[in-house]
Amino acid sequence: MDDLREKYLTLIKDVADEAALEDLRVQAVGKKGEISLKMRELGKMTPEERQVAGPALNALKNEINSALAARKAAMADAALEERLATEWLDVTLPSRGRPAGSIHPISQVTEEITAIFADMGFSVAEGPRVETDWYVFDALNIPGHHPARAEMDTFYMKTKDEAGNPHVLRTHTSPVQIRSMEKMGAPLRVICPGGVYRADYDQTHTPMFHQVEGLAIDTDISMANLKWVLEEFCRAFFEVEGGVELRFRASHFPFTEPSAEVDIRCSWEGGTLKIGEGDDWLEILGSGMVHPKVLQAGGIDPAVYQGFAFGMGIDRIAMLKYGIPDLRAFFDSDLRWLRHYGFASLDQPNLHGGLSR
Repeated sequence: MDDLREKYLTLIKDVADEAALEDLRVQAVGKKGEISLKMRELGKMTPEERQVAGPALNALKNEINSALAARKAAMADAALEERLATEWLDVTLPSRGRPAGSIHPISQVTEEITAIFADMGFSVAEGPRVETDWYVFDALNIPGHHPARAEMDTFYMKTKDEAGNPHVLRTHTSPVQIRSMEKMGAPLRVICPGGVYRADYDQTHTPMFHQVEGLAIDTDISMANLKWVLEEFCRAFFEVEGGVELRFRASHFPFTEPSAEVDIRCSWEGGTLKIGEGDDWLEILGSGMVHPKVLQAGGIDPAVYQGFAFGMGIDRIAMLKYGIPDLRAFFDSDLRWLRHYGFASLDQPNLHGGLSR
């Protein structure tokens, strides 16, 4: 055993790397190592011989294992010292720059819309995206046979509320108008921005998009007030000096009476859209005076109060203002697109060229 001790302690001391050290461990104390085989011979010895050889072999095995562990730790320390000598970091140098994020165009435009209407006395109202069909359709005077209530247009859910009304993903933010009337009563002046859902998908439609709707209720609200509010909004949003010209075309919406589609004067020069000048017209939103049945659904007496409402696509007017040709790109999470159309901050809009026709 003295020979084994001297042999392995010398080999462990002179071993060059961890792989050789592991081979040496297997050779000495592995299942078939020299010391392990010696310990198997204890069974062939007499009790008197085992009393002498057993403790000596255990002591040798423990000594070799301790030497192996000490050598492994020493080699690890040496490797670390060598690495520290060749790798270093100057903590006084400036840190590596991180790519700056950007504000998504939808968030930017929503902030712009909110700021403009806030200057005109409108507050922001929000509501759930998962609604009941009563708030989405019935309270808005949309009859049961209306095409919008078909499953081909609306995402229905399997759950219902306590009154038995099925849940749907809201198709517009008009339900927030009903909830605002229920909560705040009249007079009332709110805008309702948020995500909405419809079963469409093409260059100008996606299953999820964003709308902002406005509602003003008082005792003497008229279409003239609606026209002024929309003109002021378009002038500020599209940054047109001297104002814009809007055209109101008679239309039909179940929740307003009378109803009007609103067009804005524009021109196309070299494939670039210019708002506020030219001989062309571009439809941008729908509007009208709130239907008496809608006022009643919101708990407001239509014999005393009246009001106007309007709605527009946030994605759509973002496309018009910043020259974004495809609605689907808003939801693709393409970093190249986000870097191109993103905004460094809400105070520093990144303006781009016009929309290609």
